[in-house]
Amino acid sequence: MQFLNFVLLTALDLYIAILLLRVWMQWVRCDFYNPFAQFIVKITQPVVRPLRRFIPAVGPIDTASVVLVYPLVLIKIMLPVWLTTGQFIMPSAIIFLIGIIELLTAVGKLVFWLVIARALLSWISQGKNPVDYVLIQLTEPLMAPIRRIIPTMGGLDFSAMIVMLILYALNALRYDVMGWLVSMFGS
Repeated sequence: MQFLNFVLLTALDLYIAILLLRVWMQWVRCDFYNPFAQFIVKITQPVVRPLRRFIPAVGPIDTASVVLVYPLVLIKIMLPVWLTTGQFIMPSAIIFLIGIIELLTAVGKLVFWLVIARALLSWISQGKNPVDYVLIQLTEPLMAPIRRIIPTMGGLDFSAMIVMLILYALNALRYDVMGWLVSMFGS
């Protein structure tokens, strides 16, 4: 059962990340002619296109992808219980709230890994890779405001570290909020 749990949760995590990446790429108006962006669109288009007929975009947000991600997050929450006990728990108010928190956590994890990838690629490719260009487009809206406050010192850019520290702090807040929700609705 552990193997099946791992495989299914990993597949769900990856597809959730890819869908969120699509939402974020559309939000920052990423270059969709880039080969990496084309890959993300092609892997998500078969599922997102039918939803777009019924769920229009709200401004720059790809609402159809967000609406698809949320049930996947709920499945990810309920899947381990179903695999271990064989019982399907019915979603309740706390599951829906935890689903929203887990959706925001998935966004934070995506941001974390994109900032790490951008930092690593900046040492290797120095902006010559198409993936590097997309990573710059995706992470620059988060790192540029930090650079305005804390400029580069001696050629070192600390904005990636500050973004990661903020993400760590938000993750700690997540645990506090989850504990509060469980104490509020659990008893």
